[in-house]
Amino acid sequence: MRKQMLKFLPLCLMAALLSYGCVQTGGTEDAAKAPAKKAEQAQKENVYKGKVTGKSNKAKSISIVVGKGDKAKTMMVKFDDKTTGVDHAAVGHASIIAYEMRDGQPWATVIKPKLAKLPKGTTEIKTAEMAEVIAGDTKIMLIDARPAGRYKGAHMPGAVSIPVGVAKKNLPELLPKEKDTLIVTYCGGPT
Repeated sequence: MRKQMLKFLPLCLMAALLSYGCVQTGGTEDAAKAPAKKAEQAQKENVYKGKVTGKSNKAKSISIVVGKGDKAKTMMVKFDDKTTGVDHAAVGHASIIAYEMRDGQPWATVIKPKLAKLPKGTTEIKTAEMAEVIAGDTKIMLIDARPAGRYKGAHMPGAVSIPVGVAKKNLPELLPKEKDTLIVTYCGGPT
């Protein structure tokens, strides 16, 4: 009986190796990658996104509201000469602040403007390209989406005032009948 069992031993070992493999995961290769993964995760977590409510160049600090509604919190972040994009931390504007912890305090490393995503089917037009369109013979409808008071103060040549509230109510009626007209909108800042 024992001899018969020994005949099947190689077959059992081969079946075990095929089903489980001979290399374990989580070995030295995964252990070597672990610190890099941990640093990458920490970098993703160390980001504040929200509206800048205060900035002091003298104290080298920025206040930013993170979260919405009842969960909103005002966070204080320090910055120094190594921080890039400090100009993007403008009071009243949305920003993305990547930071690192130093002595228990968040210190900004990179500050970027938080821009709204463009709706599907729309594209961004840069200033130089817009200047070419205006100078050319392209049919265009230029819409100033800022409040009417801001439009009255100053606006781009040829722009018509259609504030966001008005556009939400009657935009289809206000658009040109010619379907080949290029429609360009602008507002008061990065959105």
